[in-house]
Amino acid sequence: MILILLGPPGAGKGTQADLVSKQAGVAHVATGDLFRENIRNETELGQQAKVFVESGRLVPDELTVRMLLDRLDRPDTQKGVLLDGFPRTVDQAKALDAALNQRAQAVDKVLYINVGEEEVVRRLAGRWTCRQCGAVYHQVFSPPKQQGVCDKCGGELYQRDDDKPETVRNRLSVFTQQTAPLVDYYRGQGKLLEVNGEQGTEAVGKDLLKVAGLA
Repeated sequence: MILILLGPPGAGKGTQADLVSKQAGVAHVATGDLFRENIRNETELGQQAKVFVESGRLVPDELTVRMLLDRLDRPDTQKGVLLDGFPRTVDQAKALDAALNQRAQAVDKVLYINVGEEEVVRRLAGRWTCRQCGAVYHQVFSPPKQQGVCDKCGGELYQRDDDKPETVRNRLSVFTQQTAPLVDYYRGQGKLLEVNGEQGTEAVGKDLLKVAGLA
């Protein structure tokens, strides 16, 4: 079984991918981890990817797909695999479909964690970091005892540029332009399974397992 996990920034994809893969006994394959592993082990594909990564360029889709196919051939994927981080665009999805088709394989189901824009902003734009010790707080989920002051060292809390509301909205805009069309692409194939990502972590995980038929 080949599963894909989709969702906007702040949807908790990493957490849910770990949960679903462990519960279902399928391999969790995160594209970023795959790049790092191949580069670290100096595989042929890793050496090719390293050239792009070190120059700040995107790794070509064809190379990423080849890494994924290589990963699908390992023993731990026999029961299935959950792809996290790829595809990100419709072109990448088409490239993956074509490559799998040559192996008489196909994506089985696409799990979409749906989270609204305001909830994403609430989650991601609420983080504050201590200038002295680096401790991270969240104004909603894990606020400091005293506003603006670190519980651990008394240092000043500040908001990193990445955590500011305008930056978060820009990230969402990129997601909407590039990745959101994937939802329509897979819905058109009858493979999209959507869950409410604004619930608690455990509830989202249970819903993902249920819709995927893995519960």
